[in-house]
Amino acid sequence: MLKTVSTAILLIASCAIPISATAQKHHKSGKTRSAATARSAAVNGSMAYATRPEALQFADDLAERRDLDREWVRQAIGQARFLPQVPRLMLPPAKGTAKNWRVYRSRFIDPVRIRAGLRFWQDHAETLARAEREFGVPAETIVGIIGVETIYGQQMGNFRVMDALATLAFDFPAAHPRAAERTEFFQRELEQFLSLTHRSNVDPFEPRGSYAGAMGLGQFMPSSWVRYAIDFDGDGRVDLFNSPADAIGSVANYFIAHGWKPGMPTHYSVQFDPDPARVQLDELLAPDILPSFSAASMQAKGAMLDAAGAQHTGPLALVELQNGDDAPSYVAGTENFYAITRYNWSSYYAMAVIELGHEVAAARAR
Repeated sequence: MLKTVSTAILLIASCAIPISATAQKHHKSGKTRSAATARSAAVNGSMAYATRPEALQFADDLAERRDLDREWVRQAIGQARFLPQVPRLMLPPAKGTAKNWRVYRSRFIDPVRIRAGLRFWQDHAETLARAEREFGVPAETIVGIIGVETIYGQQMGNFRVMDALATLAFDFPAAHPRAAERTEFFQRELEQFLSLTHRSNVDPFEPRGSYAGAMGLGQFMPSSWVRYAIDFDGDGRVDLFNSPADAIGSVANYFIAHGWKPGMPTHYSVQFDPDPARVQLDELLAPDILPSFSAASMQAKGAMLDAAGAQHTGPLALVELQNGDDAPSYVAGTENFYAITRYNWSSYYAMAVIELGHEVAAARAR
């Protein structure tokens, strides 16, 4: 059911409502000073990217790679505005800031979101059931994702996607520990976004989304839109902004593409051996959230699983959720827990999705 690039183009075309190239630098001293001045002005929010030679060089390279109209690409990138708040939002917390699962959880599992999730599930019960049948992804997991991402479409973002992607492609914060890698990522996303809007004859400044350029109920980045968005309501086009059915099917399709295994739990409870000498915590945490241990090997290292976990036949990961100054929480994550982290690379995010879905399911059962 995966749609082609042309389907994704139709999606962009329908969204007129809020909704690896390396930049080359001029080496001559005069141009270097001019570029530095333009960069400083843009960073201060006073200029568009038309003043940035490296941004226009990127536009030229993109147009050639994608066989797009050069002037259209230059105009689109040139008119994009630097958003000074966006780079700050991408920076990780300051060193020494303790993670706190309980605080993180409280941001997403609250009465407002649970009630909204219950309404969403009631309104789209048949579609959620169909997605679960066809893809094997539980309805409560899909409900958890859309709830955490946008409160079921209530908060899909008001940033112009063009501005957000351009800001992160050309001004990703150098202080970020993975700045080079993330810059390349956002340059690829900007390229994908411009390719879609150009071929659909849509103004690239119309779509609205998050500060990172994610769009729709499920907050798909442009590349994910192309690869995983599907027409699940059968109307011949994909619309992740206005069609909950398309969003539901697309989230399920995304999980299947990222290794979701139907019928497998996401995690099991864990307790540690009462003898601290038998607990090999450093070894258990070394693979981070990548499932790497059998149930037997995990227990041999001092992480004791519940009855269901002890019978699990696939690999497991010991997932640590810090609680500030209090003792951390731990679970044994399965391959399906890991699949949720492919949507957002955070074990805290994955647990919030799981627990919100569980709470909404419990409210529906009452």
